[in-house]
Amino acid sequence: MLVAFSVAPSGTGRSDGSVHDAVAAAVRIVRDSGLPNRTDAMFTTIEGTWDEVFDVVKRATEAVEPFGSRVSLVLKADIRPGFQGELTGKLERLEAAIDAAD
Repeated sequence: MLVAFSVAPSGTGRSDGSVHDAVAAAVRIVRDSGLPNRTDAMFTTIEGTWDEVFDVVKRATEAVEPFGSRVSLVLKADIRPGFQGELTGKLERLEAAIDAAD
């Protein structure tokens, strides 16, 4: 299972609207989990079993709570039983398809 998620506080009281400290706390939880993961400018994607992934998402969300009066969580899941290594495998197949089209 792959889960892409974005978690951020609101009501931070910061005039610049920056949430990087809160996001860093969440990403630290993900990286410390030992599960395969990747973070980009918009989402963090994590790979594992249903229980593993959602435990990490819950803890990452809880790590953001102290940074604001509310927390926003966006999730997208790719549930494909029997497959592993899809964090990189999907990208490898995409790149191969792009190369084949050239």
